[in-house]
Amino acid sequence: MGGLSIGQVAERTGLSVHALRFYEREGLLADPVRRESNGRRVYTEEDVDWLNMCIKFRSSGMPLDTIRKYTDLVRQGAGNEADRLALLKSHQDHVRAQIEELNECLNVITWKVDIYQEHVNAGTADCLWVTPSTQTASEAS
Repeated sequence: MGGLSIGQVAERTGLSVHALRFYEREGLLADPVRRESNGRRVYTEEDVDWLNMCIKFRSSGMPLDTIRKYTDLVRQGAGNEADRLALLKSHQDHVRAQIEELNECLNVITWKVDIYQEHVNAGTADCLWVTPSTQTASEAS
């Protein structure tokens, strides 16, 4: 039975070998990682898919404890789908709020870029955000 080495999984997921061992140690994989007789880990395509999902969860701000809870629910099998859904919906709400906040930040940045672009094009950019320490004595009065 073939499989993927820890190095291959690291390459495919972008996680370090250390991070993969951490994910396994912390119980974040849906299934136990199979080991060869020499103790080397052997991963499956399903492990890679699961890890890629976990990476997206982490990238979107999901705490490790929440990923662990989701993983535990999946391991328990059928009957807790409503709990899984509630967990995912809660995180979805969190991500939507993050996106809204980032859009507000982007609006401010875009506004500032437009102002600077306008002044750079007009040759009047030297008057933007002049701090007191850069003003001459005659400008300060």
